[in-house]
Amino acid sequence: MNTTPGNELTGKVIGHAIEVYRHLGPGLLESAYEKCLCFELDRAGIPHVRQKQIPIRYKEIAIDYAYQVDIVADNSLIIEIK
Repeated sequence: MNTTPGNELTGKVIGHAIEVYRHLGPGLLESAYEKCLCFELDRAGIPHVRQKQIPIRYKEIAIDYAYQVDIVADNSLIIEIK
């Protein structure tokens, strides 16, 4: 198994997401899972930002608010809650 820092972060986040799901179960709104996952990330000391706007560039135009991700962990891992 590759143990690069990105894989380590991904594994930790997946573990926390599973913990949230096991505790809450299915059927809630994404926002509830998102808030609970951020609680777990806080407890684990994993820096993160909720509802981050990601700009894109298409040919000669810049779109400042083209995409909004649920969570970005450690400024390197995009997390979409489904």
